[in-house]
Amino acid sequence: MVRVVFLHPDLGIGGAERLVVDAAVALRSRGCSVQIWTAHHDPRHCFSETLDLPVVCVGDWLPVSVCGHFHALCAYLRMMYVAFYLVFLSGEEFDVVFCDQVSACIPVLRLVRHRKKVLFYCHFPDQLLTQRRSLLKRLYRAPIDRLEELTTGMADRVVVNSKFTAGVFRQTFPRLAAVHLDILYPSLNTAAFDGEAEDLGGLVPEGRGLLFLSINRYERKKNLPLALRALAALKARVSAARWGHVHLVLAGGYDERVAENVQHYEELRSLAASLGLEERVTFLRSFSDRLKVALLRGSACVLYTPSGEHFGIVPVEAMYAGRPVVAVASGGPLESVAHGETGFLCEPTPESFSEAMERLATDAGLRDRMGRAGRARVLERFSLQAFAEQLHAHVLSLAS
Repeated sequence: MVRVVFLHPDLGIGGAERLVVDAAVALRSRGCSVQIWTAHHDPRHCFSETLDLPVVCVGDWLPVSVCGHFHALCAYLRMMYVAFYLVFLSGEEFDVVFCDQVSACIPVLRLVRHRKKVLFYCHFPDQLLTQRRSLLKRLYRAPIDRLEELTTGMADRVVVNSKFTAGVFRQTFPRLAAVHLDILYPSLNTAAFDGEAEDLGGLVPEGRGLLFLSINRYERKKNLPLALRALAALKARVSAARWGHVHLVLAGGYDERVAENVQHYEELRSLAASLGLEERVTFLRSFSDRLKVALLRGSACVLYTPSGEHFGIVPVEAMYAGRPVVAVASGGPLESVAHGETGFLCEPTPESFSEAMERLATDAGLRDRMGRAGRARVLERFSLQAFAEQLHAHVLSLAS
């Protein structure tokens, strides 16, 4: 039996966490022994599958920031501590380590006497996920960026989540030109979407049958204001009677420990008020898997607003639920969403989004056709079975 340890910084409810959980479930279904090691795991703020998986949490006492700054440095230190604890203090036996997001832990893993193999899953280069507006910030990030490139190159195998990410990887890490990259698309654990869903109850006002849904973390890079401005633009495109049935749910991962989550939530509420949309928008901060399924099933369309997203699992979830997707025409959605067949790929403007929203709001037949095509596309390209087979092959190759 191959023993696989997953190292992940924080088992929250983001796309990266979804992939790690699905990977652990997939390998366990193939007979592997799996454990997830992390610096933070809150049973109230996680995917339900983690409650059935062996999760070891160490190092949560380490800070996630210093006075609201140095998040990257703290994340690196936390993951290095988790790796150190695993290698030198736990006595745990393992054959392969699957790590993602933070590569700084890889040198620690290489200190094992009989060195185990490391598979690094690159969602996106970390250095591209932060802004550098000041000279001080650029100086702070320079050694961290260099460390990311150096330690990523120490992995025994590197896989990426899309062709788009593979291209960005090559541009960002020129010193790693010789590293072979395998593409492993994230999967969808469809079982989680086939079960019972929660009752939406009073979450959506009665009579609002044209429900637009956005699922993304409350982070500025996710461009959630685009959904609000597109909704405001839609009002001018449809009749008053149809507008009366329209509603938007902004459902987002939210962690009160993260200042940006708290700030951006308030910014979005203020924007909705300034656009006169208070009665047309429901803000949902974090939610259960069953509630997400209910929202997807109850929606007419899913809006996906980030630009340059490395992959994005939400469009795949929406398509499996039989819902069209309106997404920005860049990054991962170019590979997951078939324009004109399973949804629309648009420019990141309220006008472009609202045009697609109008077509879907006024044509139930189009919604149904796109929904059926989307589900078929997921089963063909992004099934958990296909993901499990490819990942298991990587693990067996490394273990042998």
